[in-house]
Amino acid sequence: MADPKGFLTTGREVAEPRPVAERVKDWNEVHVPGSLLPIISKQAGRCMDCGIPFCHNGCPLGNLIPEWNDYAYREDWTAASERLHATNNFPEFTGRLCPAPCESACVLGINQPAVTIKNVEVSIIDKAWGNGDVTPQPPERLSGKTVAVIGSGPAGLAAAQQLTRAGHTVAVFERADRLGGLLRYGIPEFKMEKSHINRRIEQMRAEGTKFRTEVEIGRDIDAAGLRRRYDAVVIAAGATVSRDLPVPGRELNGVHFAMEYLPLANKVQEGDLTVSPISAEGKHVVVIGGGDTGADCVGTAHRQGALSVTQLEIMPRPGEERNTDQPWPTFPMLYKVTSAHEEGGERVYSVSTTHFEGSAPEAGQTVGNVQALHLVEVEFKDGRPAPKPGTERRIPAQLVTLAMGFTGTDRSNGLVQQFGVELDERGNVARDADFATNVDGVFVAGDAGRGQSLIVWAIAEGRSAARGVDRYLTGASALPAPIRPTDRTLAV
Repeated sequence: MADPKGFLTTGREVAEPRPVAERVKDWNEVHVPGSLLPIISKQAGRCMDCGIPFCHNGCPLGNLIPEWNDYAYREDWTAASERLHATNNFPEFTGRLCPAPCESACVLGINQPAVTIKNVEVSIIDKAWGNGDVTPQPPERLSGKTVAVIGSGPAGLAAAQQLTRAGHTVAVFERADRLGGLLRYGIPEFKMEKSHINRRIEQMRAEGTKFRTEVEIGRDIDAAGLRRRYDAVVIAAGATVSRDLPVPGRELNGVHFAMEYLPLANKVQEGDLTVSPISAEGKHVVVIGGGDTGADCVGTAHRQGALSVTQLEIMPRPGEERNTDQPWPTFPMLYKVTSAHEEGGERVYSVSTTHFEGSAPEAGQTVGNVQALHLVEVEFKDGRPAPKPGTERRIPAQLVTLAMGFTGTDRSNGLVQQFGVELDERGNVARDADFATNVDGVFVAGDAGRGQSLIVWAIAEGRSAARGVDRYLTGASALPAPIRPTDRTLAV
């Protein structure tokens, strides 16, 4: 145990982010690198090393949280890094992007603020990179077996790294021009600078993983050709089909999916573009969708110089404390203020968009530009939203982003049809207990099989699918499998 009285003598403390007026002028991460280190050892000392650590249940990776909290408290950063990497390939990703269901399940959280598990995690890995403790781990011998991984998001990268270290020759195929999937182009730079992805990719290259960008399976290489060349295939293509909003005016210029808007902003930061073709500069911006992707749109709009930013959510505003129907240790729905929300804008709950209003088409246009959004307040009856008469109103909008989630894997490129994989009732790729599809030698991991989920679930899926592939190729496997395909977030 770290500090036997730590939870009694030390209160929860987090590092202060950079001032809003400063950070909205750049795209650097909100927190100064290393700013947590002066306080993190005492924060790790609040961990009680519970006899039954429910934080393990909250985290699908099964992170050894009390162990690396103890090492962080003692400032044994090398040992802490080893324990952290024992269950998580990419803690610098999860430490920045995960909503921390482990903290919701922390035993201390029953009647006190939970341990800052996520902050301890990111401090350990940042210290490990700085100390040179993160090194390539190439296999001792090669198996002679080959694996193709489709997609370089967190699930694909985790599966590829595990299988490479097991001795298989692995190639990762990515249809974008750079590696990382939604980590690269869906997550703004201010939430996670892309240097974190780049150095992990270099570690994986040094271990022997091969990468091929700008290759789309289904279009550039067909499924049959891929199966002939590789002994096994892992589909980790994500759930990239955005949920649409079929209301009048949807076709107007200026109404975009979040995943049309966010990648262009990231391409500016990569140096590919000078200015984003879809910019919030000088515009009234409306973000439809109250989740993390919506918050990313809010923060991006602030940095592009929006006149105003309004975020709409059809659901009622959550409470700031646990409801009785969401008891510990479940992951509760709480009102969350992200760094993007701290930077300004308005959040409106219990509303539904009825239609968009636009200008007349200009010369060369077939449709006009969006000018306003019409909405109505809703109340839920029998679980469905119903409009409240007399609550209709109009708000200005020259840029609208749709951030309402994702509905499944892209089928337009022929990948699903060419492989002949079966889908489940939700439109995800079906798999068995070993993450294998109905097609021999073809496996699925991440959102392509689970549906839209969290980054910790994606990495856990990649690790678990790697075990299934390894066993398929060799008849046995010593690789860990932290979850089953049927496992879900701890909830009521």
